[in-house]
Amino acid sequence: MKSDNDLKILRHSAAHLLAHALKELHPEVKLTIGPATEEGFFYDFLPTTNLKEQDLEPIAQRMREIAERDLPIEHTEISKEKARELYKDNPFKLELIDEISSDTVGLATQGDFYDLCRGGHVKSTGKLKNFKLLGISGSYWRANREGQALQRISGTAFPTAKELRSYEKHREQALKYDHRKLGKQLDLFSFHEEGVGFPFFHPKGKKVLNIMTDYMRHVLHDFGYQEISTPMMLSEDLWKQSGHYDHYKDNMYFCEIEDKNYAVKPMNCPGAILVYREHPRSFRDLPLRLSEFGLVHRYELSGVLHGLFRVRAFTQDDGHIFCTPDQILDEVYESIKATEKVFHDFGFHDLDVYVATRPEKAMGSPELWDKATQALKDALTKANVPFKIAEGEGAFYGPKIEFHIKDSMGRTWQCATIQLDFFLPERFDLTYVASGGQKKQPVMIHRAIYGSFERFLGILLEHYKGALPFWLAPVQARVLTITDEQKTYAHKICDSLIKHGIRAEVDESSDQISAQIKVAQLQKVPWMLVIGPKEVENNTITLRKLDGKQEFGLSLEQLIERADKLNRPITR
Repeated sequence: MKSDNDLKILRHSAAHLLAHALKELHPEVKLTIGPATEEGFFYDFLPTTNLKEQDLEPIAQRMREIAERDLPIEHTEISKEKARELYKDNPFKLELIDEISSDTVGLATQGDFYDLCRGGHVKSTGKLKNFKLLGISGSYWRANREGQALQRISGTAFPTAKELRSYEKHREQALKYDHRKLGKQLDLFSFHEEGVGFPFFHPKGKKVLNIMTDYMRHVLHDFGYQEISTPMMLSEDLWKQSGHYDHYKDNMYFCEIEDKNYAVKPMNCPGAILVYREHPRSFRDLPLRLSEFGLVHRYELSGVLHGLFRVRAFTQDDGHIFCTPDQILDEVYESIKATEKVFHDFGFHDLDVYVATRPEKAMGSPELWDKATQALKDALTKANVPFKIAEGEGAFYGPKIEFHIKDSMGRTWQCATIQLDFFLPERFDLTYVASGGQKKQPVMIHRAIYGSFERFLGILLEHYKGALPFWLAPVQARVLTITDEQKTYAHKICDSLIKHGIRAEVDESSDQISAQIKVAQLQKVPWMLVIGPKEVENNTITLRKLDGKQEFGLSLEQLIERADKLNRPITR
């Protein structure tokens, strides 16, 4: 593969291979669409009887057989009339045909199989031998929950067997350290049928979230932010004015109170705007940096929910900066520096940065978009941060900078965003009094670093394989005793650690020391403080770490000093 586009073509061709196998094994299925994705490909279809996980291997085997046939893949243009005849029994394909503006449609063929397609394929099915089917799930026609329920088979494909093996190895690691498994193992969070898509955080999980919040508060305070809190539910009219209603109404929750329609907020921006608008503003008030840890709700399809990575309620570490046009460069620059600091403190040093440009459905003129996009590029250049362009990936109200972090398993995650917005201030008629006395419109910068607390926590758990850094661990030290006779000394040690801000606890069980160590290791406690008769006699402590390394004869003062240094990110 010479480019990402070549890989996309390969995976799109693999989706056709999947559809071909489905039709041979289950001729009655109605095919819909099958695009390439960032990870691989999928194909949505309507079966007469739902397929199950055990059906995947026969499908994969048939795909391998078709690949061995080395069938040429050809693309032609046919009339819409002929296409309608071919798909007279498939309402999904007929709908797609009707939406095509030209008089012809594309058709890809391989052997006796054909499918609607714009083009872009490998030469033959023989090029498609290195694939893997990943799973089967539910979906909806065109992702519309009111539409026809479908099934989706997902897979991936690579040019070589070596690349596929490498992917499978990384995927095996990812499954082994899936944050959902770790969340249960470490007693951090859970999900329940009584609230599908809404995470329940247990005491230890909430402790980690509180540490993340306290840390972010320190950072944002140092960068000049003032924290606010806005209501979770606001009038429907506000969301229509902001434009969110037109673009996000299918993902919003609504209710009626005293004959007035309200929406649970999917974003925090309008609330920050109302706070800005509460007082007349002068150029002397700007830049005004407002931060909010705002809980938002979005109506996601059950089929796409995925642990903490895709939920229906999550907390954003939102920032909204109101500034003059002359302040854009410095404010975006400072936001870039804050983002870099946070990721480095959490152990992410490999960052990919993108400038996402104007999407098809966008507010405002192309001229304003060009101006905003150039401002983001200039700020990144000033910060000496290399970047790439993500064409058409901006928000509907403005271009944005996206930060992608790479984890310990080589996967990338898009987290932080910095978005420049000329349009919401215009929609809400926001003003400030300039130095000459005239009223002018401020620029709004939307900024999030974690993006979502929940998702970022899931990323952290998988990145560290559950063994969170000392400063972030819900329990930093557990005191273990050889026998119950050392419990009094153990509690004395524990109480001293707690007084110095160290999250410590005593193992109150009467289990053998080996069992206590095993439990602490499974719960990923960074420090195991082993106390036996010798430690009591010498007023010392034995420190055992997760990797099994031990240090003997440490004093309480030495432990506290060491812990203070390890807690540095939250206190500096």
